[in-house]
Amino acid sequence: MAESIEVSDDAGIRTIRMNRPEKKNALTQPMYAAMTRALAEAQDNDAFRCIIIAGGPGAFSAGADIGEFLESAQTGALRPATLEFLSAIVHNRKPLVAAVSGLAVGIGVTMLFHCDHVVAARDATFTTPFLKLALIPEAASSLLAPQRMGYARAFSMLVMGRPLSAAEARDAGLVNSVVEADAVEDTALKAAREIAALPAGAVAVSRALMRGSLDAVDRQINTEIDRFRERLQSDEARAAFTAFLARKK
Repeated sequence: MAESIEVSDDAGIRTIRMNRPEKKNALTQPMYAAMTRALAEAQDNDAFRCIIIAGGPGAFSAGADIGEFLESAQTGALRPATLEFLSAIVHNRKPLVAAVSGLAVGIGVTMLFHCDHVVAARDATFTTPFLKLALIPEAASSLLAPQRMGYARAFSMLVMGRPLSAAEARDAGLVNSVVEADAVEDTALKAAREIAALPAGAVAVSRALMRGSLDAVDRQINTEIDRFRERLQSDEARAAFTAFLARKK
């Protein structure tokens, strides 16, 4: 696995941890690829009953690595490992628990729409600043966020870029429980163990029934990808990236 992704297995639970604290767990292509492999390995292995995705103290994930993101903006191409990870998390068949501490940005938020149980620290914040760079939401969040949160909340978060606190994310249906920061990992593990103790076949069928057909999710992701590529080449996006780079100097 990429050194910035740590994978550990214990008593039927696989934990996939983003561990790039110096960059607030901003995701690189090797990290996406490692997470995809970790998810894929668990799919047909009956030993795995539940998967946890975690970050670290102060940061779940700051989203896509800005250096790679800027390269994509210049070339107009989305990187393959990102797309493979999106497919892997959408089609993951094992119950998925997220342990969110601190910062969750961009895909650090949108991947949560594909999780079954999300535990957040009281000081966690959820931000999707796509439009500040003249881009659009991804990971089928343009479909799933209005369904889960209602259109008004989804527009505020996805389009206006307004952050959600942990309590607001819970009220919006994105988060299951909010706990103190030092209790996030234990609470997520407790939930994963509770899920893992249930009959695996019944959990799988129930989860599939609740999630329904994924065809609409796949179509939405493909449409988002097409529009994202178009936006990367737009005058608005070029101007936004130029302004961003000027602020970074």
